[in-house]
Amino acid sequence: MKNLVLGVNDAIYRACVIVAATAIVIMATIIPWGVFSRYALGQGLGWPEPIAILLMVLFTFVGAAASYRAGAHMAVQVLSDRLPPLAQPFIILFVRLAMAAISLFMLIWGYKLCVATWNQYLSTLTWMRVGISYAPIPLGGFITLLFVIEQLLYGDQSKRRVVDYEAREESKESV
Repeated sequence: MKNLVLGVNDAIYRACVIVAATAIVIMATIIPWGVFSRYALGQGLGWPEPIAILLMVLFTFVGAAASYRAGAHMAVQVLSDRLPPLAQPFIILFVRLAMAAISLFMLIWGYKLCVATWNQYLSTLTWMRVGISYAPIPLGGFITLLFVIEQLLYGDQSKRRVVDYEAREESKESV
């Protein structure tokens, strides 16, 4: 069961990294295009800025989930590092439970925000619903919650190498 959970979370983690990286690359492409179009071609486009903002929201919430699992998210450990070794596991548990609460908040209230704004459309992108623009909030909350539960059950996975469990099982069978 542990290998299944870790394998699924490894795949989710990889997908988060790919989505976040793709969002950054697309943003880095369309923002200069918008500037070039406005100043060189004399034709201001309305779509690059709102699309870049939507991609930044996606990058922020999905990338934050990935960096939480990788142990690369901001953490202030001044207090926990100065506590006696016996107290440190309790602080770690408290932090993980607090992260679970924040993730649940993002999931529940982000979903409610998406539902409440679903019938509205963005003024600059008339084909896009406002609810879609808020969708990365509950998505990021859900993914972060999965990673928090993984840490609660199996400990910190940031030092473990991401493993392709299917390939590993196939290599065991062929031996």
